[in-house]
Amino acid sequence: MDNTQMMPTEISIKDKKHTVKGNAIRTAVFARSKVIVVSTADLESYYLIFYKNSLIFGGKLDHVEEGTFINKAIHEGIVIETPHPILRALIPENIVTIPNKSTLLSQLQLQYSPQEIVYILTTLDSFIEREQLIKIIDKIYFHLRRNGKFLKSFQVLQLLVKFAPELKSAQERLASHEFASYHHFYDSSSLTAILTKDPLYVEMHCFQNRTNSDERVLLADILSKQDDLIALLLWLENVEKLGETPSIVTYTSMALRFVTMEEWILILAQLNINPFQALPDSKSTIKKMLQAGNYEKAAFCLLNFIDDLPASYNALLQLIWEQSDPTFAIAHFDQFVKLLQHLPHEEKTKQMEQKVFQFAEILLKEHDLKTVHGRLMPIQKIIPGLDAFRKISEMVSMVENPDRMMELGDYYAEFKQFDQAIECFYWEMELQPQNPSPVRKISKMYQSKGMVQEAAAYQKVYALLKRNQETG
Repeated sequence: MDNTQMMPTEISIKDKKHTVKGNAIRTAVFARSKVIVVSTADLESYYLIFYKNSLIFGGKLDHVEEGTFINKAIHEGIVIETPHPILRALIPENIVTIPNKSTLLSQLQLQYSPQEIVYILTTLDSFIEREQLIKIIDKIYFHLRRNGKFLKSFQVLQLLVKFAPELKSAQERLASHEFASYHHFYDSSSLTAILTKDPLYVEMHCFQNRTNSDERVLLADILSKQDDLIALLLWLENVEKLGETPSIVTYTSMALRFVTMEEWILILAQLNINPFQALPDSKSTIKKMLQAGNYEKAAFCLLNFIDDLPASYNALLQLIWEQSDPTFAIAHFDQFVKLLQHLPHEEKTKQMEQKVFQFAEILLKEHDLKTVHGRLMPIQKIIPGLDAFRKISEMVSMVENPDRMMELGDYYAEFKQFDQAIECFYWEMELQPQNPSPVRKISKMYQSKGMVQEAAAYQKVYALLKRNQETG
Protein backbone atom coordinates (compact mmCIF):
# COMPACT_ATOMS: atom_id res chain seq x y z
CA MET A 1 0.00 0.00 0.00
CA ASP A 2 1.43 3.33 -1.05
CA ASN A 3 0.92 5.28 2.14
CA THR A 4 4.11 6.93 3.33
CA GLN A 5 2.42 8.55 6.32
CA MET A 6 1.89 5.21 8.07
CA MET A 7 3.98 4.97 11.24
CA PRO A 8 6.23 1.92 11.64
CA THR A 9 5.37 -0.70 14.25
CA GLU A 10 8.20 -0.88 16.76
CA ILE A 11 9.05 -4.09 18.59
CA SER A 12 11.54 -4.71 21.40
CA ILE A 13 12.93 -8.25 21.43
CA LYS A 14 14.56 -9.64 24.56
CA ASP A 15 16.85 -12.45 23.44
CA LYS A 16 18.86 -14.11 26.22
CA LYS A 17 20.79 -11.30 27.92
CA HIS A 18 20.35 -8.52 25.39
CA THR A 19 17.52 -6.49 23.92
CA VAL A 20 17.20 -5.37 20.32
CA LYS A 21 14.71 -2.94 18.84
CA GLY A 22 13.35 -2.88 15.35
CA ASN A 23 10.32 -2.32 13.14
CA ALA A 24 7.90 -5.01 12.02
CA ILE A 25 8.11 -5.01 8.23
CA ARG A 26 6.11 -8.13 7.35
CA THR A 27 3.71 -10.66 8.81
CA ALA A 28 3.01 -13.97 7.11
CA VAL A 29 -0.14 -15.69 8.38
CA PHE A 30 -0.34 -19.44 7.91
CA ALA A 31 -3.52 -20.87 9.46
CA ARG A 32 -3.11 -20.73 13.24
CA SER A 33 0.50 -19.59 13.02
CA LYS A 34 2.15 -16.42 11.86
CA VAL A 35 5.68 -15.20 11.26
CA ILE A 36 6.54 -11.60 12.13
CA VAL A 37 9.67 -10.23 10.48
CA VAL A 38 11.46 -7.46 12.39
CA SER A 39 14.21 -5.34 10.85
CA THR A 40 16.67 -3.60 13.18
CA ALA A 41 18.63 -0.38 12.69
CA ASP A 42 21.64 -2.54 11.77
CA LEU A 43 19.55 -4.20 9.03
CA GLU A 44 19.49 -7.49 10.91
CA SER A 45 16.35 -9.61 10.51
CA TYR A 46 14.59 -11.27 13.41
CA TYR A 47 11.83 -13.81 12.82
CA LEU A 48 9.18 -14.37 15.49
CA ILE A 49 6.86 -17.38 15.32
CA PHE A 50 3.45 -17.15 16.96
CA TYR A 51 0.72 -19.73 17.49
CA LYS A 52 -2.74 -18.33 18.23
CA ASN A 53 -1.17 -14.94 19.04
CA SER A 54 1.27 -16.42 21.59
CA LEU A 55 4.99 -16.14 20.92
CA ILE A 56 6.51 -19.59 20.55
CA PHE A 57 10.10 -18.86 19.54
CA GLY A 58 12.25 -16.69 17.33
CA GLY A 59 15.67 -15.27 16.67
CA LYS A 60 17.99 -13.63 14.19
CA LEU A 61 18.43 -15.30 10.80
CA ASP A 62 20.90 -14.22 8.13
CA HIS A 63 18.75 -15.95 5.52
CA VAL A 64 15.63 -18.12 5.36
CA GLU A 65 16.31 -21.57 4.00
CA GLU A 66 14.08 -23.03 1.33
CA GLY A 67 11.72 -25.71 2.60
CA THR A 68 11.47 -24.35 6.14
CA PHE A 69 8.18 -23.33 7.69
CA ILE A 70 9.14 -19.64 7.58
CA ASN A 71 9.87 -19.90 3.86
CA LYS A 72 6.57 -21.67 3.30
CA ALA A 73 4.61 -19.11 5.31
CA ILE A 74 6.12 -16.20 3.38
CA HIS A 75 5.44 -17.80 -0.01
CA GLU A 76 2.16 -19.59 0.64
CA GLY A 77 0.58 -17.69 3.52
CA ILE A 78 -1.30 -14.41 3.63
CA VAL A 79 1.42 -11.77 3.71
CA ILE A 80 0.92 -8.23 5.02
CA GLU A 81 3.81 -5.81 4.59
CA THR A 82 4.55 -2.33 5.85
CA PRO A 83 3.01 0.23 5.49
CA HIS A 84 -0.30 -1.69 5.41
CA PRO A 85 -2.33 -0.42 8.40
CA ILE A 86 -3.52 -3.91 9.35
CA LEU A 87 0.09 -4.87 10.10
CA ARG A 88 -0.23 -3.11 13.46
CA ALA A 89 -3.21 -5.23 14.45
CA LEU A 90 -1.27 -8.41 13.67
CA ILE A 91 1.37 -7.58 16.29
CA PRO A 92 0.13 -9.06 19.60
CA GLU A 93 2.86 -7.43 21.70
CA ASN A 94 5.38 -4.63 21.26
CA ILE A 95 7.77 -6.16 23.79
CA VAL A 96 8.52 -9.87 23.44
CA THR A 97 10.87 -12.25 25.23
CA ILE A 98 12.19 -15.19 23.25
CA PRO A 99 11.81 -18.33 25.42
CA ASN A 100 14.75 -20.46 26.52
CA LYS A 101 15.16 -23.28 24.02
CA SER A 102 16.01 -25.81 26.76
CA THR A 103 12.66 -25.29 28.52
CA LEU A 104 10.55 -24.75 25.41
CA LEU A 105 9.05 -28.26 25.25
CA SER A 106 8.00 -28.27 28.89
CA GLN A 107 6.32 -24.88 28.43
CA LEU A 108 4.43 -26.13 25.38
CA GLN A 109 3.23 -29.20 27.31
CA LEU A 110 1.61 -26.93 29.88
CA GLN A 111 -0.44 -25.04 27.29
CA TYR A 112 -1.22 -27.22 24.28
CA SER A 113 -2.48 -30.65 23.26
CA PRO A 114 0.01 -33.24 21.93
CA GLN A 115 -1.20 -32.68 18.37
CA GLU A 116 -0.80 -28.91 18.71
CA ILE A 117 2.67 -29.35 20.20
CA VAL A 118 3.72 -31.48 17.23
CA TYR A 119 2.36 -28.94 14.77
CA ILE A 120 4.13 -26.11 16.63
CA LEU A 121 7.41 -28.05 16.56
CA THR A 122 7.18 -28.33 12.77
CA THR A 123 7.16 -24.52 12.57
CA LEU A 124 10.52 -24.22 14.37
CA ASP A 125 12.83 -25.86 11.81
CA SER A 126 14.70 -22.58 11.21
CA PHE A 127 15.88 -22.62 14.83
CA ILE A 128 16.03 -26.31 15.84
CA GLU A 129 17.65 -29.12 13.83
CA ARG A 130 15.13 -31.23 11.91
CA GLU A 131 16.57 -34.45 13.32
CA GLN A 132 16.04 -33.18 16.86
CA LEU A 133 12.45 -32.17 16.05
CA ILE A 134 11.75 -35.58 14.52
CA LYS A 135 13.06 -37.32 17.66
CA ILE A 136 10.81 -35.22 19.90
CA ILE A 137 7.78 -35.88 17.69
CA ASP A 138 8.57 -39.61 17.69
CA LYS A 139 8.64 -39.61 21.49
CA ILE A 140 5.23 -37.94 21.59
CA TYR A 141 3.88 -40.50 19.09
CA PHE A 142 5.14 -43.52 21.02
CA HIS A 143 3.90 -42.09 24.31
CA LEU A 144 0.38 -41.71 22.90
CA ARG A 145 0.45 -45.15 21.30
CA ARG A 146 1.61 -46.88 24.48
CA ASN A 147 -1.25 -45.22 26.35
CA GLY A 148 -3.80 -46.50 23.86
CA LYS A 149 -4.56 -43.12 22.33
CA PHE A 150 -4.52 -44.40 18.76
CA LEU A 151 -6.44 -41.55 17.10
CA LYS A 152 -4.13 -38.97 18.62
CA SER A 153 -1.04 -41.01 17.67
CA PHE A 154 -2.43 -41.27 14.11
CA GLN A 155 -2.90 -37.50 13.98
CA VAL A 156 0.67 -37.00 15.17
CA LEU A 157 1.96 -39.39 12.50
CA GLN A 158 0.10 -37.45 9.81
CA LEU A 159 1.87 -34.27 10.89
CA LEU A 160 5.23 -36.05 11.06
CA VAL A 161 4.88 -37.50 7.55
CA LYS A 162 3.93 -34.08 6.20
CA PHE A 163 6.91 -32.53 7.97
CA ALA A 164 9.41 -35.24 6.98
CA PRO A 165 8.02 -37.13 3.95
CA GLU A 166 11.43 -38.72 3.40
CA LEU A 167 11.16 -40.55 6.74
CA LYS A 168 10.37 -44.16 5.70
CA SER A 169 9.69 -45.40 9.24
CA ALA A 170 6.94 -42.81 9.68
CA GLN A 171 5.44 -43.68 6.29
CA GLU A 172 5.39 -47.38 7.19
CA ARG A 173 3.79 -46.77 10.58
CA LEU A 174 1.14 -44.54 9.04
CA ALA A 175 0.29 -47.26 6.50
CA SER A 176 0.04 -50.00 9.13
CA HIS A 177 -3.16 -52.04 9.51
CA GLU A 178 -3.92 -50.70 12.99
CA PHE A 179 -4.66 -47.27 11.50
CA ALA A 180 -6.85 -48.52 8.64
CA SER A 181 -10.11 -47.35 10.24
CA TYR A 182 -8.72 -43.84 10.71
CA HIS A 183 -7.57 -43.70 7.10
CA HIS A 184 -11.07 -44.69 6.05
CA PHE A 185 -12.61 -41.97 8.22
CA TYR A 186 -10.37 -39.21 6.82
CA ASP A 187 -10.70 -40.45 3.23
CA SER A 188 -14.47 -40.99 3.20
CA SER A 189 -15.81 -38.29 5.52
CA SER A 190 -16.66 -34.70 4.70
CA LEU A 191 -14.46 -31.94 6.04
CA THR A 192 -17.34 -30.84 8.25
CA ALA A 193 -17.46 -34.30 9.82
CA ILE A 194 -13.69 -34.42 10.28
CA LEU A 195 -13.83 -30.97 11.89
CA THR A 196 -15.54 -32.45 14.96
CA LYS A 197 -12.66 -34.90 15.49
CA ASP A 198 -9.67 -32.98 14.16
CA PRO A 199 -10.16 -29.18 13.83
CA LEU A 200 -6.43 -28.55 13.36
CA TYR A 201 -6.29 -30.89 10.36
CA VAL A 202 -9.32 -29.25 8.75
CA GLU A 203 -8.03 -25.72 9.32
CA MET A 204 -4.65 -26.59 7.84
CA HIS A 205 -6.22 -28.38 4.88
CA CYS A 206 -8.63 -25.54 4.15
CA PHE A 207 -5.95 -22.88 4.50
CA GLN A 208 -3.57 -24.64 2.12
CA ASN A 209 -6.41 -25.19 -0.37
CA ARG A 210 -8.17 -21.86 0.14
CA THR A 211 -8.19 -21.14 -3.60
CA ASN A 212 -10.90 -23.82 -3.87
CA SER A 213 -14.34 -22.38 -3.19
CA ASP A 214 -15.56 -25.14 -0.83
CA GLU A 215 -12.46 -25.01 1.35
CA ARG A 216 -12.48 -21.21 1.33
CA VAL A 217 -16.10 -21.04 2.48
CA LEU A 218 -15.50 -23.56 5.28
CA LEU A 219 -12.31 -21.77 6.36
CA ALA A 220 -14.14 -18.43 6.46
CA ASP A 221 -16.84 -20.01 8.64
CA ILE A 222 -14.25 -21.48 11.02
CA LEU A 223 -12.34 -18.21 11.29
CA SER A 224 -15.48 -16.12 11.83
CA LYS A 225 -16.07 -18.07 15.05
CA GLN A 226 -12.55 -17.79 16.45
CA ASP A 227 -10.43 -15.04 14.86
CA ASP A 228 -12.05 -12.03 13.17
CA LEU A 229 -8.73 -10.54 12.13
CA ILE A 230 -7.59 -13.60 10.16
CA ALA A 231 -11.09 -13.90 8.72
CA LEU A 232 -10.73 -10.30 7.52
CA LEU A 233 -7.34 -11.08 5.94
CA LEU A 234 -8.86 -14.05 4.13
CA TRP A 235 -11.63 -11.80 2.78
CA LEU A 236 -9.10 -9.19 1.62
CA GLU A 237 -7.07 -11.90 -0.11
CA ASN A 238 -10.18 -13.19 -1.87
CA VAL A 239 -11.01 -9.68 -3.08
CA GLU A 240 -7.46 -9.11 -4.35
CA LYS A 241 -7.07 -12.45 -6.14
CA LEU A 242 -10.64 -13.28 -7.18
CA GLY A 243 -12.29 -9.88 -7.33
CA GLU A 244 -15.16 -11.04 -5.12
CA THR A 245 -16.69 -8.34 -2.91
CA PRO A 246 -19.58 -9.91 -0.99
CA SER A 247 -20.50 -8.84 2.54
CA ILE A 248 -18.58 -5.56 2.35
CA VAL A 249 -20.77 -4.02 5.05
CA THR A 250 -20.14 -6.95 7.39
CA TYR A 251 -16.39 -6.88 6.82
CA THR A 252 -16.30 -3.10 7.15
CA SER A 253 -17.81 -3.45 10.61
CA MET A 254 -15.19 -6.09 11.38
CA ALA A 255 -12.33 -4.03 9.96
CA LEU A 256 -13.15 -0.98 12.05
CA ARG A 257 -12.18 -2.96 15.13
CA PHE A 258 -8.61 -3.00 13.84
CA VAL A 259 -8.15 0.09 11.63
CA THR A 260 -9.64 3.56 11.33
CA MET A 261 -12.22 4.46 8.69
CA GLU A 262 -9.54 6.47 6.88
CA GLU A 263 -7.28 3.43 6.74
CA TRP A 264 -10.12 1.16 5.66
CA ILE A 265 -11.00 3.48 2.77
CA LEU A 266 -7.34 3.38 1.70
CA ILE A 267 -7.33 -0.41 1.88
CA LEU A 268 -10.49 -0.67 -0.21
CA ALA A 269 -9.13 1.83 -2.73
CA GLN A 270 -5.96 -0.26 -3.06
CA LEU A 271 -8.17 -3.24 -3.89
CA ASN A 272 -10.08 -1.18 -6.51
CA ILE A 273 -13.27 -1.29 -4.46
CA ASN A 274 -15.02 2.06 -4.78
CA PRO A 275 -15.56 3.04 -1.12
CA PHE A 276 -17.64 6.03 -2.17
CA GLN A 277 -20.30 3.73 -3.55
CA ALA A 278 -20.01 1.02 -0.90
CA LEU A 279 -19.67 3.09 2.27
CA PRO A 280 -22.13 5.89 3.12
CA ASP A 281 -19.73 7.60 5.54
CA SER A 282 -16.79 7.78 3.14
CA LYS A 283 -17.36 11.35 1.95
CA SER A 284 -17.41 12.76 5.48
CA THR A 285 -14.19 10.84 6.17
CA ILE A 286 -12.51 12.46 3.16
CA LYS A 287 -13.63 15.87 4.38
CA LYS A 288 -12.01 15.19 7.76
CA MET A 289 -8.78 14.17 6.02
CA LEU A 290 -8.73 17.43 4.10
CA GLN A 291 -9.56 19.50 7.16
CA ALA A 292 -6.58 17.87 8.89
CA GLY A 293 -4.35 18.75 5.93
CA ASN A 294 -3.95 15.14 4.75
CA TYR A 295 -4.36 16.04 1.08
CA GLU A 296 -2.24 13.26 -0.36
CA LYS A 297 -3.90 10.58 1.77
CA ALA A 298 -7.28 11.84 0.54
CA ALA A 299 -5.94 11.77 -3.02
CA PHE A 300 -4.94 8.11 -2.64
CA CYS A 301 -8.53 7.36 -1.70
CA LEU A 302 -10.14 9.29 -4.57
CA LEU A 303 -7.84 9.14 -7.57
CA ASN A 304 -8.76 5.63 -8.74
CA PHE A 305 -12.48 6.45 -8.70
CA ILE A 306 -12.64 9.93 -10.20
CA ASP A 307 -14.74 8.83 -13.18
CA ASP A 308 -17.38 7.40 -10.84
CA LEU A 309 -17.59 10.34 -8.45
CA PRO A 310 -20.68 12.58 -8.54
CA ALA A 311 -20.36 16.33 -9.02
CA SER A 312 -20.80 16.82 -5.27
CA TYR A 313 -17.16 15.73 -4.88
CA ASN A 314 -15.81 18.48 -7.16
CA ALA A 315 -15.10 20.88 -4.29
CA LEU A 316 -13.02 18.18 -2.57
CA LEU A 317 -11.15 17.47 -5.81
CA GLN A 318 -10.47 21.19 -6.23
CA LEU A 319 -8.92 21.33 -2.78
CA ILE A 320 -6.75 18.29 -3.51
CA TRP A 321 -5.58 19.85 -6.78
CA GLU A 322 -4.70 23.14 -5.11
CA GLN A 323 -3.05 21.80 -1.97
CA SER A 324 -1.27 18.60 -3.05
CA ASP A 325 2.50 18.78 -3.24
CA PRO A 326 3.60 19.16 -6.90
CA THR A 327 6.06 16.26 -6.59
CA PHE A 328 3.23 14.00 -5.42
CA ALA A 329 1.04 15.20 -8.30
CA ILE A 330 3.81 14.46 -10.83
CA ALA A 331 4.18 10.93 -9.40
CA HIS A 332 0.46 10.41 -10.13
CA PHE A 333 0.33 12.71 -13.12
CA ASP A 334 -2.17 10.86 -15.33
CA GLN A 335 -4.65 10.60 -12.47
CA PHE A 336 -4.23 14.29 -11.64
CA VAL A 337 -4.91 15.22 -15.25
CA LYS A 338 -8.11 13.20 -15.02
CA LEU A 339 -8.93 15.02 -11.77
CA LEU A 340 -8.41 18.34 -13.53
CA GLN A 341 -10.97 17.38 -16.17
CA HIS A 342 -13.62 17.23 -13.44
CA LEU A 343 -12.96 20.75 -12.21
CA PRO A 344 -14.48 23.98 -13.53
CA HIS A 345 -11.82 25.77 -15.58
CA GLU A 346 -13.56 28.49 -17.53
CA GLU A 347 -10.54 30.75 -17.19
CA LYS A 348 -6.92 30.61 -16.15
CA THR A 349 -6.09 31.47 -12.58
CA LYS A 350 -2.89 32.55 -10.89
CA GLN A 351 -2.97 29.39 -8.80
CA MET A 352 -3.31 27.23 -11.92
CA GLU A 353 -0.39 28.99 -13.61
CA GLN A 354 1.75 28.52 -10.51
CA LYS A 355 0.89 24.80 -10.24
CA VAL A 356 1.73 24.04 -13.88
CA PHE A 357 4.92 26.10 -13.59
CA GLN A 358 5.92 23.89 -10.64
CA PHE A 359 5.14 20.80 -12.70
CA ALA A 360 7.43 22.02 -15.47
CA GLU A 361 10.19 22.80 -12.98
CA ILE A 362 10.06 19.28 -11.53
CA LEU A 363 9.82 17.54 -14.90
CA LEU A 364 12.79 19.46 -16.33
CA LYS A 365 15.02 17.96 -13.63
CA GLU A 366 14.44 14.49 -15.05
CA HIS A 367 13.52 14.93 -18.72
CA ASP A 368 14.49 16.79 -21.85
CA LEU A 369 12.42 19.68 -23.19
CA LYS A 370 10.47 17.69 -25.78
CA THR A 371 9.46 15.11 -23.19
CA VAL A 372 8.33 17.81 -20.77
CA HIS A 373 6.37 19.47 -23.55
CA GLY A 374 4.60 16.19 -24.28
CA ARG A 375 3.85 15.49 -20.60
CA LEU A 376 2.25 18.93 -20.14
CA MET A 377 0.22 18.77 -23.36
CA PRO A 378 -2.87 17.14 -21.73
CA ILE A 379 -3.13 20.05 -19.29
CA GLN A 380 -2.76 22.54 -22.15
CA LYS A 381 -5.68 20.85 -23.93
CA ILE A 382 -7.87 21.22 -20.84
CA ILE A 383 -6.80 24.80 -20.10
CA PRO A 384 -5.33 26.46 -23.22
CA GLY A 385 -3.00 29.44 -23.08
CA LEU A 386 -1.09 28.64 -19.90
CA ASP A 387 2.04 30.79 -19.65
CA ALA A 388 4.22 27.93 -18.38
CA PHE A 389 3.32 25.77 -21.38
CA ARG A 390 3.93 28.69 -23.78
CA LYS A 391 7.43 29.11 -22.37
CA ILE A 392 8.22 25.42 -22.65
CA SER A 393 7.01 25.49 -26.26
CA GLU A 394 9.28 28.45 -27.03
CA MET A 395 12.21 26.69 -25.37
CA VAL A 396 11.66 23.65 -27.61
CA SER A 397 11.89 25.91 -30.65
CA MET A 398 15.14 27.49 -29.37
CA VAL A 399 17.12 24.29 -28.69
CA GLU A 400 18.46 23.97 -32.23
CA ASN A 401 18.98 27.70 -32.73
CA PRO A 402 22.46 28.85 -31.61
CA ASP A 403 21.42 32.50 -31.99
CA ARG A 404 18.89 32.16 -29.17
CA MET A 405 21.01 30.54 -26.45
CA MET A 406 20.78 33.57 -24.20
CA GLU A 407 16.97 33.50 -24.33
CA LEU A 408 16.95 29.75 -23.73
CA GLY A 409 19.28 30.21 -20.77
CA ASP A 410 16.99 32.84 -19.30
CA TYR A 411 14.03 30.49 -19.56
CA TYR A 412 16.00 27.66 -17.92
CA ALA A 413 16.94 30.05 -15.12
CA GLU A 414 13.28 30.99 -14.67
CA PHE A 415 12.46 27.30 -14.21
CA LYS A 416 15.41 26.99 -11.77
CA GLN A 417 17.35 24.68 -14.06
CA PHE A 418 20.64 26.41 -13.35
CA ASP A 419 23.01 23.86 -14.87
CA GLN A 420 21.21 23.95 -18.22
CA ALA A 421 21.17 27.74 -18.06
CA ILE A 422 24.93 27.80 -17.44
CA GLU A 423 25.47 25.61 -20.52
CA CYS A 424 23.50 28.05 -22.65
CA PHE A 425 25.40 31.07 -21.31
CA TYR A 426 28.74 29.27 -21.80
CA TRP A 427 27.83 28.76 -25.44
CA GLU A 428 27.12 32.46 -25.81
CA MET A 429 30.31 33.37 -23.92
CA GLU A 430 32.42 31.33 -26.34
CA LEU A 431 30.73 32.92 -29.33
CA GLN A 432 31.19 36.43 -27.88
CA PRO A 433 34.21 36.28 -25.56
CA GLN A 434 34.27 40.07 -25.10
CA ASN A 435 30.59 40.37 -24.18
CA PRO A 436 30.18 40.70 -20.37
CA SER A 437 26.47 39.83 -20.37
CA PRO A 438 26.69 35.97 -20.52
CA VAL A 439 29.51 36.05 -17.94
CA ARG A 440 27.33 38.06 -15.57
CA LYS A 441 24.50 35.57 -16.03
CA ILE A 442 26.84 32.63 -15.33
CA SER A 443 27.91 34.34 -12.10
CA LYS A 444 24.28 34.71 -11.08
CA MET A 445 23.56 31.04 -11.83
CA TYR A 446 26.45 29.88 -9.63
CA GLN A 447 25.21 32.22 -6.93
CA SER A 448 21.75 30.64 -7.19
CA LYS A 449 23.36 27.20 -6.87
CA GLY A 450 25.12 28.32 -3.70
CA MET A 451 28.57 28.04 -5.31
CA VAL A 452 30.00 31.25 -3.91
CA GLN A 453 33.62 30.89 -5.10
CA GLU A 454 32.60 30.15 -8.68
CA ALA A 455 30.13 33.04 -8.63
CA ALA A 456 32.85 35.41 -7.34
CA ALA A 457 35.34 34.25 -9.99
CA TYR A 458 32.93 34.97 -12.84
CA GLN A 459 31.96 38.27 -11.22
CA LYS A 460 35.61 39.32 -11.46
CA VAL A 461 35.75 38.30 -15.12
CA TYR A 462 32.53 40.22 -15.71
CA ALA A 463 33.95 43.35 -14.03
CA LEU A 464 37.10 43.13 -16.18
CA LEU A 465 35.11 42.72 -19.40
CA LYS A 466 32.83 45.57 -18.40
CA ARG A 467 35.80 47.92 -17.85
CA ASN A 468 37.34 46.91 -21.16
CA GLN A 469 34.03 47.57 -22.89
CA GLU A 470 33.73 51.04 -21.30
CA THR A 471 37.34 52.05 -21.99
CA GLY A 472 37.32 50.58 -25.49
